[in-house]
Amino acid sequence: MEFTNVTTALLRGVAKWETRLMNLKDTSLFEKQNDQNRTIKQILGHMVDSASNNLHRIIHLQYEKNPLTFPNYAINGNNDRWIAIQNYQDENWGNLVQLWKYINIHLVHTINNVDPVRLKNEWISGTEYGNISLEEMITDYLRHFHLHLDEIQVIIIRAER
Repeated sequence: MEFTNVTTALLRGVAKWETRLMNLKDTSLFEKQNDQNRTIKQILGHMVDSASNNLHRIIHLQYEKNPLTFPNYAINGNNDRWIAIQNYQDENWGNLVQLWKYINIHLVHTINNVDPVRLKNEWISGTEYGNISLEEMITDYLRHFHLHLDEIQVIIIRAER
């Protein structure tokens, strides 16, 4: 299976949003929160964590025993722990944007090199969704990517009012 639609959309999103994010001049925007009490910096940091965790899952799913047992950082509030422990709120904004950009570019590269024979390999998610195939995980990453960019957009729009 080819993931051109996913990888093209990810690269377009990165290109579009890198400039938008770097041009956020009103630093008060970094204090505004979404419905989960996350700031723009924290949302972007969470997106870095998501890309990083998905990168590791994609790699492990291609050589580990199937189904894969791999920690789910996003359950039981752990994703908020990751955000707090890394203190994204105090991260240098330019560095954070570049980290987000380049980890997603590398994720695209990794997706483009997935062994198609491994696409049905599954990760035990530990959630109500049960096991998730490598193919499903790659496809769903794009939805998650846009979900959080939409959250950032809502914060920006609210601040402009």
